[in-house]
Amino acid sequence: MDLQDKKYLKLLAEKYPSKQAVCREIINLNAILNLPKGTEHFMSDLHGEYEAFYHILNNCSGVIREKVSLLFHDSLTDLEQQEICTLIYYPRERLDMLQEAGTLSEDWYRMTLNQLIEIAKLLSSKYTRSKVRKAMPEDFAYIIDELLHVQKDEDDNQVLYHRKIIDTILDIHNADEFIIALSALIKQLAVDHLHIVGDIFDRGPYADKILDLLQRHHSLDIEWGNHDILWMGAASGSMACIANVIRNNLKYHNTDILESGYGISLRSLTLFGANTYQQEDPMEAALKAVSVILFKLEGQIIRRHPEYHMDDRMLLHRIDFEAGTVLVEEQSYAMNDLDFPTLDAQDVYQLSAGEQTVMEELRAAFLNSVRLQKHIRFLYEKGSMYRIFNGNLLYHGCIPMDETGNFEGVEMEGEIYQGKSYLDYADKVARRAYIHQQDADAQDFMWYLWSGRQSPLCGRNIKTFERTFLDDKAAWVEESNPYYRYYHEEKICHMILREFGLFSEMSHIINGHTPVKTSEGEQPIRANGKLLVIDGGFCKDYHKTTGIAGYTLIYNSHGLRIKAHQPFESVYQALRENKDIESDSRLVETEQARVMVRDSDNGKQIMEDIADLKKLLEYYD
Repeated sequence: MDLQDKKYLKLLAEKYPSKQAVCREIINLNAILNLPKGTEHFMSDLHGEYEAFYHILNNCSGVIREKVSLLFHDSLTDLEQQEICTLIYYPRERLDMLQEAGTLSEDWYRMTLNQLIEIAKLLSSKYTRSKVRKAMPEDFAYIIDELLHVQKDEDDNQVLYHRKIIDTILDIHNADEFIIALSALIKQLAVDHLHIVGDIFDRGPYADKILDLLQRHHSLDIEWGNHDILWMGAASGSMACIANVIRNNLKYHNTDILESGYGISLRSLTLFGANTYQQEDPMEAALKAVSVILFKLEGQIIRRHPEYHMDDRMLLHRIDFEAGTVLVEEQSYAMNDLDFPTLDAQDVYQLSAGEQTVMEELRAAFLNSVRLQKHIRFLYEKGSMYRIFNGNLLYHGCIPMDETGNFEGVEMEGEIYQGKSYLDYADKVARRAYIHQQDADAQDFMWYLWSGRQSPLCGRNIKTFERTFLDDKAAWVEESNPYYRYYHEEKICHMILREFGLFSEMSHIINGHTPVKTSEGEQPIRANGKLLVIDGGFCKDYHKTTGIAGYTLIYNSHGLRIKAHQPFESVYQALRENKDIESDSRLVETEQARVMVRDSDNGKQIMEDIADLKKLLEYYD
């Protein structure tokens, strides 16, 4: 035994101070290895749609409804089953409504408590008693633990004990709080781990509320999306990212998240826009003002970074004011607006004094918003460019490829990166931008990750200027990275998985970012099941395009199931009419043998711990 091992074992001995303590832990860990793997829930592209997200999080993409049906299909009607589900999803709100309607009674409480206990028993069966106990709300942990582990005996003593606990809960009028506690436990047991595969922000109004919910979640990870990285860049102080964030929210009439959610005032921008441009609507004037600022700031970044190869995106100096046209990729297009009073003929990409003042004020507001900074720190703590989890590869956008289907080489800071090394580099620089906010190159790269031609989060050639100032839609076409052609091929997906060290036939790529156009016959399952696109389609603006409200994914010990969801109407209707999101479940892959904890990443760590404990046993001997 070398000195390093000896030091480690001495530290381990502090936690397990006797041979029997070591033996007990080895027995415990070996038992855990033989439990079924916990359920993973994958969601993507939430885009601020809080109510739909909250409902799918509550119903665990239909898992709870399936468990209720499994237990009560012979004893309860469909309506009665749905009433139990609604109670679990929204216990406090539902109880208030039932109280108001005068339908609560002692018999209802007794029946409901027993039903909830049965559901909790079923869901807790795949976990250790210790893990279930840790998941219980602290105030009721002892009582719930007793109720979940009642055993029938010869004289029915345990059953009577169980009944007495329920009687006491009713006698002291504590049933409502107990139902709320049981419902919380059921939801936590239904999903062991949550994956958010990017794009929490923009389009919908309540990304801040979604992040508040995620911060309270028991176990999750986040793979950054292009909209997330944009807000992360803005919170790091990048003026180009700030201008993009504000432009997006003005465009989607979603300024409440800035002003009410994060305390970022747009007053100076609005006044500047109204005094500078001819639009009658102040918000339209603000949108015009921040758009011009954005194109100037982007031009400055592109000039600083020739390695971005984006000179063709600098269009302000290509405007011919006499002809009323702009030159885009050697073709002349008519402009729909020629009101640009802040352009300096000497340098059209230089901010005017008024624009500079507005942007400095906005930058200070983003840097000093306590709630925004708290949410962005959470994104950095829980997030990354990609994640490998239980043999699957998760990322939001793409792995940039060239026209031949090979990984594209991208030169950054004098080095060439491709495939995994490029995503690792992007992750490192994104963190650098937040930690070292004076690092101008890292700040610029945050903007590049949002809209750069070879960005793994963007994946297309963004035409913001053309979509703003040109009516000819031929100029609006945004070419996608070749990845989006090649990811239909199984051999390409295998190549990507191997690049990230995944060689198992059971490995998959879980991808977000691109809405699946179901109405046009597109399917979320690509490359013979090796790649799954789960753009959640939560954004209401997409529903006409996609035909549904997107997809989520469930991976339990039996296999993978993709869930197609219909649009969610409202929490109000869910409460009033017991309306759930209608979901179709499609089996992607069934495991030949049930996946146990020993087959998971956690299981590998447990086996390492067992090996260390066995060395400690030898040390004691």
